[in-house]
Amino acid sequence: MEADQEILFAKTLEQVKKRAKEQGNCIEKEQVEEAFLALSLSEEQMELVFDYLEKHKIGIGAPVDPDDYLSEEEVNYLEEYKKELALLESFSDGEKEAITLSAMAGESDAQKKLISIYLPYVIEIAKLYTGQGVFLEDLIGEGNVALTIGVTMLGCLEHAKEAEGMLGKMIMDAMENCISENMAQADKDKKALEKVNKVAKQAKELSEELHRKVTAKELSEETGMPLKAVLDAMRLSGYTIEEIENPS
Repeated sequence: MEADQEILFAKTLEQVKKRAKEQGNCIEKEQVEEAFLALSLSEEQMELVFDYLEKHKIGIGAPVDPDDYLSEEEVNYLEEYKKELALLESFSDGEKEAITLSAMAGESDAQKKLISIYLPYVIEIAKLYTGQGVFLEDLIGEGNVALTIGVTMLGCLEHAKEAEGMLGKMIMDAMENCISENMAQADKDKKALEKVNKVAKQAKELSEELHRKVTAKELSEETGMPLKAVLDAMRLSGYTIEEIENPS
């Protein structure tokens, strides 16, 4: 794949995942094939796409059960959390609509009640995002924050029935942002570790050759690595690279 095609492929894949999430973590095979039509993928490449979607708990043609993918720790957490939610006041569909209308009008008590109504909804959305590097508890926390903000923004809607869609989107966006930030941090941490390991390896080799610890300046001069790169690696490691003399 050329660079432009790779970018288009990545964007298309994200669009397919987002559409599947909006459809209850399920997407039809024809929808996937249509989305990638412009890329003219081979059968083997399309199979890789379907494999990728299934690994991310997206059902092809039929929904998957998110509970099947929860860890024991997540199951235990959910059991305790649901016990807490079970103590909250429950409302009929008619009451929910009335509360939503009052929340849209800016009534703070109604907004608080609407939060409690949608807390179980946050759980169900969070289940769709597990297994992507963020703990379920953190996903629920991000969703709850988005929900708390969302109920104060319903005044822009015309009908109460639109509230669930708006709140759901805000909750999903918050969880996706959390996952993206976590992935970016993980990538940053990985690069930092690689940098530390590279400097540590060079320091070990030079230290063995000189039969003593080396200074950051010596290591830079002998290996050609920029002094800043050596100092950065020392700092990232917490100054634990044994073969390099730490600054006094």
